[in-house]
Amino acid sequence: MIQAREFTRRRRQLMRMAGRDAIVVVPAAPERVRSNDAHYPYRQDSDFHYLTGFPEAEAVLALIPGREQGEAILFCRERDPERERWDGTRAGPEGAVERYGFDDAFPIADIDDILPGMIEGRSRVYYHFGRDTDFDLKLIGWVNRVRAMVRQGAKPPHEFVALSHLLHDLRLYKSPAELRLMRRSAKIAAEAHVRAMQVTRPGLNEHEIEAELLHTFRRHGAVPSYEPIVGGGANACVLHYRANNAQLRDGDLLLVDAGAEYACYASDITRTWPVNGRFSPEQRALYDIVLAAQDAAIAAVRPGHAFDAYHEAAVRVIAKGLIALGLLKGPLDKVLREHSYRSFYMHKTGHWLGLDVHDVGDYRIDGEFRLLEPGMVVTVEPGIYIAPDLKQVPARWRGIGIRIEDDVVVTHGDPEVLTGAVPRDPDEIEALMAGRP
Repeated sequence: MIQAREFTRRRRQLMRMAGRDAIVVVPAAPERVRSNDAHYPYRQDSDFHYLTGFPEAEAVLALIPGREQGEAILFCRERDPERERWDGTRAGPEGAVERYGFDDAFPIADIDDILPGMIEGRSRVYYHFGRDTDFDLKLIGWVNRVRAMVRQGAKPPHEFVALSHLLHDLRLYKSPAELRLMRRSAKIAAEAHVRAMQVTRPGLNEHEIEAELLHTFRRHGAVPSYEPIVGGGANACVLHYRANNAQLRDGDLLLVDAGAEYACYASDITRTWPVNGRFSPEQRALYDIVLAAQDAAIAAVRPGHAFDAYHEAAVRVIAKGLIALGLLKGPLDKVLREHSYRSFYMHKTGHWLGLDVHDVGDYRIDGEFRLLEPGMVVTVEPGIYIAPDLKQVPARWRGIGIRIEDDVVVTHGDPEVLTGAVPRDPDEIEALMAGRP
């Protein structure tokens, strides 16, 4: 786990960037009702977690650079034996200071009386407007209370600044402690994918494979980092397929896109394998192209390369392979220039990964793709999808969807693949499935 001193370091770094005349306000994620009085499982806001490690709802972080009485302030729920009997133990303000390293903490019930005084005298407020309308209105109300006292000498803020401009660039670079958690998350997800391969056979339902994934996640104290995609046959051609309720058929492929979240850090893995344990010639031909594209892309995940370099590497391999199979016509340069490959490969090759599956951080700086740097983590996920109704290709190719995805750390040298414990090589997949119980 990440130690309290690392959260303290993050808060201090953010305050240095914000400046001594600013205040940073970050609320915890609200609880969400699923149905009537039943709630969704609580998941802390990623930015709030990054700065605090505090797991409870009904909390607000205020960072006030240079404040003599304390710079890092938390408002949270007080201890309440009656409510804790129903909902579980709370840290309370005392526990927030003792266990989480805040300079001071106050009851959340007192925030209306205390926070406006902390805002007064600050020229800028860093905050995420638009995430939580109710909290937006509260913050505006506190600022307006300060503005109403200008004649009495109060100095209200004159500027609201999007917190993402500072905070999300910090989150882009993973610390050694964060990478340890991401390796753990990847290991759990990898075990789940191996188990799913081992149990797959014709006649099962997609949701039975999903159940194996979820069982493995929970057995290791993790949860899904997103809703799993378990798509057999033509369902694999639906990029965000979520129904997971079709029967698996002999001769089809199964595409599984599923990641684990451990201690709030995500993994993201996709593998594609034959339901009956053996690739058909057409499936193998397409799979080999996607695998070669992923190898080329992973090799391009290096410091100093532009973010889109690994996408371009994958696209070139896929286009060349589809031309060789006769599924695309024309010279390679023309196919790339006209983007005709997008009939078969319509998404990018990856994204940032971290506390969020599609993690924060700008992909471009001043209009140009940013350069990769050590500590960044990306997914690498090329694919080929031939829709079942794509009439311009022979019938034997239709309805085949393949994606291979791994999580990759940018290092000072060769990229580190976090998810390599799941077989990618088709011969290894067939061998694993041949040994099924």
